Amino acid sequence: MPQDITIKITDRNGVLHEVQAPTDMNLNAMELIRMYELAEEGTVGVCGGMAMCASCQCYVLNDVLNTERNDDEEAMLLDAYHVKPNSRLGCQIPITEDIDGLELEIAPEQ
Repeated sequence: MPQDITIKITDRNGVLHEVQAPTDMNLNAMELIRMYELAEEGTVGVCGGMAMCASCQCYVLNDVLNTERNDDEEAMLLDAYHVKPNSRLGCQIPITEDIDGLELEIAPEQ
């Protein structure tokens, strides 16, 4: 039976939010940020989650996420601002039970 997981997200103002994320809705981290309104409206997920804008760039702060960037994500981050070695696109991080405890920080606006 799917269950909610806990994800910690630091917003662009440095405020830490501990949110519950359902694992049975096929959501990704970008949609979770939008769902909880953790960034100003219209500043995250501009492309609708197609890995084409980097507006949902996040920094992964712990080692819970064990997937690598895919080719589309790599290409988008090559042209993005504020990229760090731990940068990921939130739209490319699916909410699954195995990322319970993930800690993210929303990157500055592009």
